[in-house]
Amino acid sequence: MLGVAAGIALLVLRLPPIPQPASYHQFADQRRWLGIPNFGNVISNVAFAIVGIWGIAFMRRHAARAFLDARERWPYYGVFVGLLLTAFGSAYYHLLPNNARLVWDRLPMTIVFGSLVAALIAERISVRAGLQLLPWSIAFGAGSVLQWYWNEIHGRGDLRIYAAVQLYSALALLLALLLPPKYTRSRDFAIVFGFYVLAKAFESADRQIYTFHHIVGGHTIKHLAAAAAGYWILRMLQLREPVLQDSSAINTAQLSS
Repeated sequence: MLGVAAGIALLVLRLPPIPQPASYHQFADQRRWLGIPNFGNVISNVAFAIVGIWGIAFMRRHAARAFLDARERWPYYGVFVGLLLTAFGSAYYHLLPNNARLVWDRLPMTIVFGSLVAALIAERISVRAGLQLLPWSIAFGAGSVLQWYWNEIHGRGDLRIYAAVQLYSALALLLALLLPPKYTRSRDFAIVFGFYVLAKAFESADRQIYTFHHIVGGHTIKHLAAAAAGYWILRMLQLREPVLQDSSAINTAQLSS
């Protein structure tokens, strides 16, 4: 995982600065409905809120049986809290898209990215290492957003570090499949990665999708695909079981947690 991080860092340093295109804020579907501008892109954020609240509720009620070590729950709390905050931040941005509001869209997403990486490390490598990394990974992701915006307002915007945070968080889902699992349903991480790729594809095809049928824009579907990735994480937690075959070992692990 460190090697992949170093490789991404080297790639980013070799690329020229990537400013935020001014056209980014010109989404295909800008229709107003019920007095809400950009209605589709705003209201689709409800999906993030639903998954976030559902996930937090599950963690509060069932964390004891969902984890062999109760400490493993904290990064997943970060994932679901980040999804809930993304609903508000993204809705705020899409009401009046501009760089200043985009900060509040991206900051909550870095909570999700950083928490997910910490969760994978806690489960696959070391609980202690994952918990120690949790605040630092969130802080690094948030710092990448602030760095981008600071440079943007000074006329030299650069998205490279923020893009690297997203890329590494996505690849970490696949890297987790190469590490010894503590729980079943490891392949769900690949499905989450697939939803992430779909979300990026819909985002890139925003105008083409809207032009095709004039019902919904690609960016709206992007929100739904990203929320589906969050839901699949929740579904994984609900359905998975410890890999340990010895029931006495499972009981001992649960008691020690």
